[in-house]
Amino acid sequence: MAELSNDAIRAMLYDIMTEEQQALFEEIGSLDFAYEFMPGRRVRINVFRQRGNTSMAARLVHSRIPSIEDLHLPPVLKKIAELNQGLVLVCGVTGSGKSTTLAALIEHINETRRCHILTVEDPIEYLYADKKAFINQREMGLDVHTWEEALKAAVRQDPDVILVGEMRDPDTFAAGLTAAETGHLVFGTVHSSNTGQTFVRILDMFHTDRQHIIRQGLAFNLQAIVCQNLLPSCAEGVSVSPAVEVMLANPTIRKVIREGQEKQIAEIIKASREEGMQDFTQSIAGLIKDGLVEVRVGLEYAPNRQELEMVLRGIQLTHRGILT
Repeated sequence: MAELSNDAIRAMLYDIMTEEQQALFEEIGSLDFAYEFMPGRRVRINVFRQRGNTSMAARLVHSRIPSIEDLHLPPVLKKIAELNQGLVLVCGVTGSGKSTTLAALIEHINETRRCHILTVEDPIEYLYADKKAFINQREMGLDVHTWEEALKAAVRQDPDVILVGEMRDPDTFAAGLTAAETGHLVFGTVHSSNTGQTFVRILDMFHTDRQHIIRQGLAFNLQAIVCQNLLPSCAEGVSVSPAVEVMLANPTIRKVIREGQEKQIAEIIKASREEGMQDFTQSIAGLIKDGLVEVRVGLEYAPNRQELEMVLRGIQLTHRGILT
């Protein structure tokens, strides 16, 4: 295969990019966008500069939106999707499947609830077809210029459910929290690896004189934090399986958030399996027992290898000691 020149790659990309996307790429040197190359077939493209040349990475977006069951996600995520209001955060590092999980949550609402759903995405990946719900999708840079602007406008558009992309700055997060306070169910993402780090990331967005107000807002309006990581799967026809940490904001968790004792949340999650919560160790143990992940892979990805080994032997370790 002949090697494409830099000019050829650039011309090919500029042929499918809008003028606004071209200008943004010229300004910052990188860009995420989606392109529909035939009806219902989309590809997500990341364009970036390296060593003075234009490069790209592309990923095919499946036209069918996967269900919560398809993704082997915990059943409690259905209950999270069925909430009427509050803030739900889906967290993980880059490439951990956050956008796909969010799509499954939105599609579950679409299939089960008569409501108005508004999404703000960068870029739009999955295209939703109205089922029970009525869905509007807005794309950053194409339909709206800033996340904060999109969220403030969203409240005036009378949605029941709002999906916003990564909440990476204080204005966007505060606007999302306000939307949750005013009776909307708000889904957002935070780039963090676990629940504890999520709280650190959120509070670090704000000056110390605002952290108390944000903490109180979280204590009243946060409904759940779902953190995930993708593990290589050993199941036939399955390439990856998600290890998922789930925190549900019960009265105990709301109290420790309000009091600034977020470090206690890890132990509360571990001890609250009956409520639907689980930490990464418990999740990985479940994947192994269900035949989705090999033991050696689970141990490699476990946050605490020794703890996972104990859980697999039926021993649970807490801050108070060992439970069998």
